[in-house]
Amino acid sequence: MSLTVIVFLLLGLGLVAFTTGRARGAVFAGAGRGGRDIGRVHSRPNYHGAFVAMTGLLPALLLVAAWSFVGDGVVGDKVISTVAAADRPVTPLDRSAFMSEVKGIASGEMEAGFNPATGPAAKVYVETRNGYNMIVGGIAAALVALGAVWALSRLRADFRARNSVERGVMWVLMLASLVAILTTLGIVLSLVFESIRFFDKVSVVEFLTGTVWSPQTALRADQVGSSGAFGAVPLFWGTIFIGAIIAMIVAIPLGLMTAIYLTQYAAPRLRRMLKPLLEILAGVPTVVYGFFAALTVAPAVRDFAVSIGIGGASSESALAAGAVMGVMIIPFVSSMADDALTAVPGAMRDGSLAMGATTSETIRRVLVPAALPGIVGGVLLAVSRAIGETMIVVMAAGLAANLTANPFASVTTVTAQIVQLLTGDQEFDSPKTLSAFALGLVLFVITLLLNVYALSVVKRYREAYE
Repeated sequence: MSLTVIVFLLLGLGLVAFTTGRARGAVFAGAGRGGRDIGRVHSRPNYHGAFVAMTGLLPALLLVAAWSFVGDGVVGDKVISTVAAADRPVTPLDRSAFMSEVKGIASGEMEAGFNPATGPAAKVYVETRNGYNMIVGGIAAALVALGAVWALSRLRADFRARNSVERGVMWVLMLASLVAILTTLGIVLSLVFESIRFFDKVSVVEFLTGTVWSPQTALRADQVGSSGAFGAVPLFWGTIFIGAIIAMIVAIPLGLMTAIYLTQYAAPRLRRMLKPLLEILAGVPTVVYGFFAALTVAPAVRDFAVSIGIGGASSESALAAGAVMGVMIIPFVSSMADDALTAVPGAMRDGSLAMGATTSETIRRVLVPAALPGIVGGVLLAVSRAIGETMIVVMAAGLAANLTANPFASVTTVTAQIVQLLTGDQEFDSPKTLSAFALGLVLFVITLLLNVYALSVVKRYREAYE
């Protein structure tokens, strides 16, 4: 029995507990007597039912969640203990490879492993996993029943079930917030730790100010190319050039004008049709944008450059990647501008029109200035989204770390280099691989600063209207 099935069974038991508690609460309210006793009941029947279900489900779900983290290791130890000593993996790496083959055979993805002991071990793995899951499922079901029975014994007409339920919901929300915060903290700490290892091998000054990026370190000291260059300025410039300059030149005018048309000129019926169509762009996978940029836009940009006599035009160019990236983030700019313009009180627009201003003059002199904080905040958030884009850059801009302002030349970005550095089998002790974490840390800091600045702009210049 899988954990997914166990969770659904527990939710079914929780539903039964909710129904029972709700029926008990309805009895307190005098549902059978036309609700004449409702005045002496503190909480509604739904709160009684939610209290019973929550009391039973929370311990059970916590048990299943804990088992999902530790269960794989426990089952793995049990399986490996049944393997003969001659075939038993010793090192953690061998153990991981052995269990991967065992799981592949157990799931049907593999017919046999390199180790002949994986076949019998796969059968033991299935039996052990199912047995432990059944035990955990039984204990969890017992916890649901015991918790529900205890909660039912607490129910009375004056029992504050609503307060208990709301307190439990508050703790669940706090736990969810804590998970998000701890996840962010874990990402930051992992980047910082690996970046420190990189900066022990490469100077911070060279990394932040160097203009040559060639992280081709050798595995042996006598191998050609044993020294690399880790000047990341071309990567930072490529990221800014594509994501913050070219993409914004495309996205800001189109997104802002789209928002103005939809909020000020389009009929309500037309707006209801066009706005969902525009937001479809936000749901298109970035790899599809990458295909479009590589197969359609990039050749057209190169042919245009050749036709007007521009030398050095490449089949992979910053202009192609930036233009398609700008189209991708149009919905972000448009949506934020739309919300900002809609938030401006209609009395300001009507007053401007009543004074004799035209619609365009009202937009330029009244609506846009009033909505400017929201528009600027949306643009900065869109820039953060653009500089973190990877697939479009990899497929349309290339991987050459060139420090150039020619939009028809091939450049690369921080994200594209991170993909290249961490693709395939890599030595995680070499400066080449560790440089990816340093690049990720710099990109994280830049994105964080942009988001903080965007929020501060919105907060500082926001105008509140009655």
